[in-house]
Amino acid sequence: MTNLDLRADAAPAPAFVSAAARFGVIEKPDLAYTPAIARETAHLYEKVKDFIPAIEWPAYAPYVHAINRLKKERNAVILAHNYQTPDIFHCVADIVGDSLQLARDATKVDAEIIVQCGVHFMAETSKLLNPEKTVLIPDAKAGCSLSESITGADVRLLKERYPGVPVVTYVNTSAEVKAETDICCTSSNVLAVVESLESDTVLCIPDEYLAMNVARQTNKKILTWKGHCEVHERFTAAELLAYKEANPGIEIIGHPECHPDVIAVCDFSGSTSGMINYVKDKQPQRVLLVTECSMASNIQAEVEGVNFVKPCNLCPHMKRITLPKILDSLLTMTEEVLVDPAIAGRARLAVERMVNLKQ
Repeated sequence: MTNLDLRADAAPAPAFVSAAARFGVIEKPDLAYTPAIARETAHLYEKVKDFIPAIEWPAYAPYVHAINRLKKERNAVILAHNYQTPDIFHCVADIVGDSLQLARDATKVDAEIIVQCGVHFMAETSKLLNPEKTVLIPDAKAGCSLSESITGADVRLLKERYPGVPVVTYVNTSAEVKAETDICCTSSNVLAVVESLESDTVLCIPDEYLAMNVARQTNKKILTWKGHCEVHERFTAAELLAYKEANPGIEIIGHPECHPDVIAVCDFSGSTSGMINYVKDKQPQRVLLVTECSMASNIQAEVEGVNFVKPCNLCPHMKRITLPKILDSLLTMTEEVLVDPAIAGRARLAVERMVNLKQ
C-alpha cells in the first residue's frame, strides 16, 4: 500500500529528469589521429579495410577510439542492426543482429545505457523491454516507412471491423501500435507466430508483402494492411531475372518484405540473420542479396571466397546513424527514447509474447 501525501504544501512529484542531467555532459575529446590511436584501432581496421580506403581511416579511427572508450566510462552498450554501415557494425557495436536478435539481446544487457544504432522503433522496443535503463538513439529522425504506415487508431478500427481476430504486428511499428496488438513478430518468426494462434483468421500488419509471403506457407486466412518497406518494395522480379541471365550460377537471396513475385525468383528467402547464416553455411561463390546495401558489406567482412553482386537499395533512415552522431549521443546523452507509460505496459506484453514464444 502506498501512502500519498495530500497536504497542500506537499512537494510536487519530481518531473522527468533528462539523461543529460542524470549522467552529465562530457566535453568532446580531441579527435586527432595520433600514432597511439592508429595502433589501438589497427585490429578494427583489418575488419573494414575492404570498404574503407586506408587514406580515409584517419577520419574514422578517432571516432571509433573515442566511442569505444566512452561507452566503457558510461557503462553503455551499443546495439546495431545488420543494415548499419561496416564502421559501426564491426568497429563499435557490442551486439549486432536483426530485429528479433536485438529485441532478445536487449533484455540481457547489464549496462545502464543502451545506444540503439538502427531506427526509432528498434529503440522504442529496447526501451519497452528495459524500462529501467536509459535508451538513446543517435538520430531521433531515423524512422521507418513501415512504422509510419499505420497508427494505433488504425489498429483499433481494424479490430472493430474484424472483432475477435487476433492481431499480429510486425515489430517494425511504433509502441502505440504494439499496444493494440496481441503479439508482435519479425520476419524471422512470423510464420511461427501466426501458427501459434488458434484462430483460423489472423490480421498480419502492417507489411503487406510479408503477410502475403507468409500466407503462402500457412492454411490460415491472412488479412493484410498496405504498408511497405521503401527499400524492399523497389526490387522487381524482372530486375532479378535479368541478373540471373547475366550471371549464370548466381544465388539470389531475398528478404520477405519484398513482393511475392520477387521472392518467387529467389533461391532463398529469410530475415537478415537468416540471409547471413545462409551465406556462411552454404558459401555460394556468387550471391545477390535482395535487401539493404550494407548487408553485403557486413557479411563480406566475415566470409572469404564469396563474391557479392550488389544491386542493392539504401535505407535513408538507417544511414542517418553515423559515428559522429553516436559519439555526440554518448557525450550529451541524447536523444533519449521514452515511451508513454499509458501504452508501455500493453506494448511490452505484445513484444514479450513474441520474445518468449517457443520456436
